Amino acid sequence: MSIRIGIYGYGNLGRGVECAIAQNSDMQAVGVFTRRAPESVKTVTGVPVYSADTVLDFQDKIDVMVLCGGSATDLPKQTPELAKYFNVVDSFDTHAKIPEHLKAVHERALKANKTAVISVGWDPGMFSIGRLYGESVLSQGNTYTFWGKGVSQGHSDAIRRIDGVANAKQYTVPVESALKAVRAGENPVLTTRQKHTRECFVVVKDGADKARIEREIKTMPHYFDEYDTTVHFISNEEFEKNHSGLPHGGVVIRSGVTGENGENKHCIEYGLKLDSNAEFTASVLVAYARAVYRLQREGAFGCKTVLDIPPIYLAKESREEMIAKLL
Repeated sequence: MSIRIGIYGYGNLGRGVECAIAQNSDMQAVGVFTRRAPESVKTVTGVPVYSADTVLDFQDKIDVMVLCGGSATDLPKQTPELAKYFNVVDSFDTHAKIPEHLKAVHERALKANKTAVISVGWDPGMFSIGRLYGESVLSQGNTYTFWGKGVSQGHSDAIRRIDGVANAKQYTVPVESALKAVRAGENPVLTTRQKHTRECFVVVKDGADKARIEREIKTMPHYFDEYDTTVHFISNEEFEKNHSGLPHGGVVIRSGVTGENGENKHCIEYGLKLDSNAEFTASVLVAYARAVYRLQREGAFGCKTVLDIPPIYLAKESREEMIAKLL
């Protein structure tokens, strides 16, 4: 039996989810749900498009709803609301607000006997698991996360929601000297500002106040206020020519010591290099949709995170097959 997936939202992430479902033989896409006029949306693989207003008509037709909205304003409202009616998975990535989001979704899902997984992607998500493994294995040491250079979808979306902004891309850039010191085992103490810079390329609408927009970007809590941020205002032509892709990546490094006096140094590094941030995130969402489906069938209701779920629940193959193949 195929796992029936709904796609709520159809931007870059939604298109990525659609393509990822097509690559997994145990899944089928039931439909895309959009706030736009359905007839104006053309899907990549021909998946039907429905108005978001009709989503509750599909409660018995969808096993897992994959939410593809933005973390700034969409998911804090959409995920708790839809968790009352569907098993859900989202990519909420505002790290500081994850506990708050988890609580809100858990209350709704648990009451409805539904299963939810939030903050699924590569960070939070795969990198979160890397941090847990590193800190568990090397109990004495420090954990470092470096992102980029690449496009942050969440930060770019946050800029686009500022009044007067027509389009925007934000690149996260690791500070090379900090990364070099960590890999050398120096265990530096680094502030947020010392690890990364943020570079923004912004297209504004006619007559927009650029000074205000730049100020709003640089002072935005949880997104830019703790970083050295550069804002470039460019034309739409330059944007389309030089900033149409979604590359990203990064590394999680655990630097630690073992031995009676900590004489032996060790470094665990987990890295990603991504041509498409959106498509990779979508692939992680789809893998966790499979886990949500299995957990729900076992009666594991409420909201989970990637740290709560055994890796075997992600695999298309059986536990026995994966043990024989990978262990």
